[in-house]
Amino acid sequence: MDLLANLALGFDVALTPTNVLYCFIGVTVGTFIGVLPGVGAMTTVSILLPLTFGLDPVTALIMLAGIYYGALYGGSTASILVNLPGTPASAVVCIDGYPMAQQGRAAPALVITTIASFVGASISLFVIALISPLLADFAMTFRAPDYFSMMVVGLLAAASVANKSKLKSVGMILLGIMIGLVGIDRNSGVIRYNFGIHELMDGIGFIVVAMGIFGIAEVLNNVGSIRDRGTMLHSVKWRQLLPTREDLRATWRPILRGTGIGSVLGALPGTGSTLASFMAYSVEKKVADKPERFGRGAIEGVAAPEAANNSASQTAFIPTLTLGIPGDAMMALMLGALVIHGITPGPNVIYEHAPLFWGLVASMWIGNLLLLLLNLPLIGMWVRMLRIPYRALFPTIVVLICIGVFASGNQTFDVMVVAFFGLVGYLLIRFGCEPAPLLLGLILGPMMEQYLRRSMILSRGDPAIFVQSPISAVFLAIAALMLLYMIRDAFRTRQGIPGTAE
Repeated sequence: MDLLANLALGFDVALTPTNVLYCFIGVTVGTFIGVLPGVGAMTTVSILLPLTFGLDPVTALIMLAGIYYGALYGGSTASILVNLPGTPASAVVCIDGYPMAQQGRAAPALVITTIASFVGASISLFVIALISPLLADFAMTFRAPDYFSMMVVGLLAAASVANKSKLKSVGMILLGIMIGLVGIDRNSGVIRYNFGIHELMDGIGFIVVAMGIFGIAEVLNNVGSIRDRGTMLHSVKWRQLLPTREDLRATWRPILRGTGIGSVLGALPGTGSTLASFMAYSVEKKVADKPERFGRGAIEGVAAPEAANNSASQTAFIPTLTLGIPGDAMMALMLGALVIHGITPGPNVIYEHAPLFWGLVASMWIGNLLLLLLNLPLIGMWVRMLRIPYRALFPTIVVLICIGVFASGNQTFDVMVVAFFGLVGYLLIRFGCEPAPLLLGLILGPMMEQYLRRSMILSRGDPAIFVQSPISAVFLAIAALMLLYMIRDAFRTRQGIPGTAE
């Protein structure tokens, strides 16, 4: 009964004309920003945040939240069409989304991502409305060892994403961790691994690395063989936009599994949607009858991560609003917006600011419905981008990358760094190394270091703390099983046993 009353209150707040208008503005801006490589929701929200000072707090948060999950929608579009992750969480969509576009199946991929996003977001919002107090209490039980062990599982999941050598995948993870450790040590204040370059004191940003090893590297790999990709799509009709029955049958289970993974991980402070999308992809590859299809255009590899990152983006508001602990940098910015508007995050926010909390929850469902209605008609326009000759498209891609990277840090040095990582990414392609595990290592590496140090401080240097905590012990057991599975798979591959990955 309380649930229905709370939802009624939320929709009463969210359906006012002003809030619907600002919700539409937010999701529209977010969608187009997500398509642009390197710009992202962080930059957009940072720019627009001062414009919300004169708005009612719930209206301001509705618009800012719309930009956030709208950018996740748009990020998958760039990942599928031109192999450029518009957002960190959409990087994993490149693995199978871009091969689908190369096979002339960009339209079904985009339709499936739109449906998966809407379903994932809708179910996760029901989860928020139903068990947000329970999820908040569960998140409170997590301690530093639990987070560290969970991230170990996340990194092993990234290693399993690889379609080729698992050893190379582990190497990419370690390389990503090393890149993530560049800059000032948060504990000691010591500058490390910057090679005397002043601009590296603040570290190397995810956007710079992702744009380099995905965008620039892809251009370098294709520019030698100029192809007219427009021959793949002579015309774009509505019938071509629709997924086949086989696509729908193959994706409804991955969408539900991805939603479940995203809903749980998004509710845990310090995780975010990026880890959820990688974990969802890894799970789908493990349960697939033919895992060798992944990386070659498997539609499940598009549906599951998209459902996961959008559901995680919704439930990420639980620790932000109820605990004051942001799940990622974007949630930290939303936390700042709350404080600016005079709202103190904490367990009592659900009760003391009920119209704001439930109005925001209801607006997310409205916003995702608006995104569904907005994106489906635009799919034909996005697919027509593939008809542009590559010799005309790649200079535009390079220019957009440079603009996006410069906008993310306002430093020309970042443009040189992205060129360097473009060369690195090109070499990785030539040597058969996949960049996706590197990106997750870059994201989780610094966080793992922090939780490892906190755990050692709590236990006074005793590593037994990682098995004394039940939650941590469960995660480590899962990690051990994943590691054994990878070793067995590598052994079977070396022995040439049929049915194993190459």
